[in-house]
Amino acid sequence: MVFVDDMEAPFGRMRLCHMIADSHEELMAMAATIGIQSRWLQHSGTYKEHFDVSMGKRALALQHGAQAITWEDLAEKVAQRRA
Repeated sequence: MVFVDDMEAPFGRMRLCHMIADSHEELMAMAATIGIQSRWLQHSGTYKEHFDVSMGKRALALQHGAQAITWEDLAEKVAQRRA
């Protein structure tokens, strides 16, 4: 499953959120589906692996089956991965 959080961190004129997944393969497949370059992957191969995505890409991810979660939910998922 792929998840996108509700954080809206400012980055220039854009707002960004996080996209994570249960597996590396799911994350990369969604990135390809919504047009995110694989080179933008952050913390590859670690429990913190994610993409920062714009609100437009977030909407596309949701249209393609990603689940909306809160920023707090995402932090909990990352903490569980770390453990």
